[in-house]
Amino acid sequence: MPDARGLRVVGHSVDKLDALALATGGEKFAGDDLPQGTLYARILTSPWAHARILRIDAGAARQMKGVRAVITWEDVPRVAHTTAGQGFPEPSPYDSFTLDNKVRFVGDRVAAVAADSPAIARAACEAIEVEYEQLAPIFDPRDSMKEGAPVIHDEPEARMIVPAAYDKSHNMAAQVTANVGDVEAGLAGADVVVEREFEVHRAQHCHIEPHVALAYVDGRGRLVIRTSTQVPFHVRRIVAERLQWPIGKVRVIKPRIGGGFGGKQEVLVEDIPAVLAIRTGKPVLLEYTRAEEFVSARTRHPQILKVRAGAKKDGSLTAYDLDILMDTGAYGSHALTVVCNSGSKTLPLYRWQNIRFRGTSVYTNLPVGGAYRGYGATQAYFPLEVLMDELAEKVGMDALEIRRRNHIRSGEGSPIFQALGEGSEGVAQTIGSCGLAECIELGAEAIDWKEMRGKAALQNGPIRRGVGMCCLMQGSSIPRVDMGAAYLKMGEDGTFNLLMGATDLGTGSDTVLAQVAAEVLGIPVSMMTVYSSDTDLTPFDVGAYASSTTYLSGEAVAKAARQAREMVLEVASEILGCPVEEIELADAHAVARDGRKVHFAQIGRHALYVKNQRQVQGAASHITRKSPPPFSAQFAEVEVDTETGQVRVLKYVAAVDCGTAINPKLAEGQIEGAVLNGISYALAEEYIFDPRGRMLNNNLNYYKIFGAADLPDIRTILVPTWEPTGPFGAKSVSEIGINGPIPAIANAIYDAVGIRLLKTPFTPESVLRALGRL
Repeated sequence: MPDARGLRVVGHSVDKLDALALATGGEKFAGDDLPQGTLYARILTSPWAHARILRIDAGAARQMKGVRAVITWEDVPRVAHTTAGQGFPEPSPYDSFTLDNKVRFVGDRVAAVAADSPAIARAACEAIEVEYEQLAPIFDPRDSMKEGAPVIHDEPEARMIVPAAYDKSHNMAAQVTANVGDVEAGLAGADVVVEREFEVHRAQHCHIEPHVALAYVDGRGRLVIRTSTQVPFHVRRIVAERLQWPIGKVRVIKPRIGGGFGGKQEVLVEDIPAVLAIRTGKPVLLEYTRAEEFVSARTRHPQILKVRAGAKKDGSLTAYDLDILMDTGAYGSHALTVVCNSGSKTLPLYRWQNIRFRGTSVYTNLPVGGAYRGYGATQAYFPLEVLMDELAEKVGMDALEIRRRNHIRSGEGSPIFQALGEGSEGVAQTIGSCGLAECIELGAEAIDWKEMRGKAALQNGPIRRGVGMCCLMQGSSIPRVDMGAAYLKMGEDGTFNLLMGATDLGTGSDTVLAQVAAEVLGIPVSMMTVYSSDTDLTPFDVGAYASSTTYLSGEAVAKAARQAREMVLEVASEILGCPVEEIELADAHAVARDGRKVHFAQIGRHALYVKNQRQVQGAASHITRKSPPPFSAQFAEVEVDTETGQVRVLKYVAAVDCGTAINPKLAEGQIEGAVLNGISYALAEEYIFDPRGRMLNNNLNYYKIFGAADLPDIRTILVPTWEPTGPFGAKSVSEIGINGPIPAIANAIYDAVGIRLLKTPFTPESVLRALGRL
């Protein structure tokens, strides 16, 4: 099997291209360097969870000094759309409007203002008079589809534009099913059956930089939007549609981003400053506050998961039945695809003989769900991996052994791959590379599994320790749907410009993709200048989501670099006077078999000025035909205080197969960041609402997220494999790490104190309640 040994650039932890500039403040973000005369936008939001706007009077606001524009639903085109930044046609309901005469959650848009200062914009919003007709709200997704429930989307325009189940009259935003074999027969034939109901909660991305967008009309009458986004090309398409503006007259620029994690896969704020910029003729900046991020941005979708699983005494798995009710909030952004992924990214992991899956997304009058790292898999791994532990216990088998016997392996497939895609039927595929067996062994050794597991009974005092684990898989891109492209050109000094639509969120993808190109060309990364994510200047790319950048965009870069390499060899052949077949590229030189060599600088000058002048270049696009999963085994050691209920993670081990790690240090950073994000989600993060649906803890003082002070001992183990369809054997790495902490910690808590927690987060109150002490 090929491997990464012998590669000069790929597989090495070169420094991030933007590291020094970021550290010294040299990089620019969407809200930096504002043009002279920039106006500041502010959105008036609804105080009610469900209401109709009977009257809105903005007269006083429009008369205020320093107010340049006020818009309401009467002032903008009424175009139904989705805010989900997905490929076209989007597999999410068209149920949103720039502004509407109905509000569907506390924090929904009512009106918007552009003013000379943020203070004036706030005052103008307060001066707008609105008369509401309050409507009955729905806060529990179990009530959404009941007979006689209030209809949240009663507007005639709301619709699904892809063939998918959608019933707005019963508040159903999406539904998907998949069946393999006969689940009831499989359960009946099992020696042991476990049946449980789990709940996974809502959470916010909490990226450091909030949503921010600057819009202006340039001197040629084109609308320019500089925005903190993961999906610049989707922003261009969707904003043009909303504003009924020619798409060719819209330019979207993505500068540096202060985090996204899926939250900026949403076309969420760009339309408001765009409308106001067109109306005023001035640049307009809209930047969310932290409170607005919590309420008016997007969240992880809460889910209620009912599961049944069966196994034989020998550990073989007879049946898995998963029924998910997902709360999409007031709008259906990603309502179909997230619940699809809850099945498609989890069910193939083990060889279940029979599978039944149903996922239903429903509207409520609470904040809107959206894309979030892990994208549905995070929720669904909780029941799957807890039940694997329970089945192992019931058949008298070690938790590692039942997983070793049943996990998918290289060369194997699953009927779920074809049955479930993202919003449509999936793609049949077999596993190319799988290092999960090695992940299990190395992770178990690192956590000292044999010594630690099942030793709680030997401990004294109120503090008990335990260990737990889980296995995971994810995916790499959306096959036959997503596309990325890249362009390379050589300069007269032998350096290269790499232009691509792929979006770096701070993950280091600019560096990783430069490494791919540099490896093909035989040059150091220092000879690559990267420019990405400008819809006027860079090739198309779907953007940063679905763990696609390294695997999908990386292959586009590799293709473009191979084209450029062929041209470099042709020019070198002219200079050296020998056939192309006798030349190798290494260390920025073309080297003939006889030892003669020529530097890339001479090649660049020769191509542009000397003979047969032409631009040395390469351009390519790539669409994937499969979605090879990364695999991981994750282990947690926890300490549970039986008197206070406090759970502390002492040590966490993540052994991960991501194929070839193009940049090992950056891969480790992605895993460790995702793990800490997942630990924080498992133990602390929680939305608290009052009876009217208003969030009470919409700030970082009362919405706890883990930081450096909370960091446990995290050990990352990269398990190299070679994925034949990825660039230099690479697969994805960025999402899988977040899926493990909930089940691994839950299983560790059980090992420590013998309680099964079925609802997140695992707060001290929930632990004490399960222990019977509350």
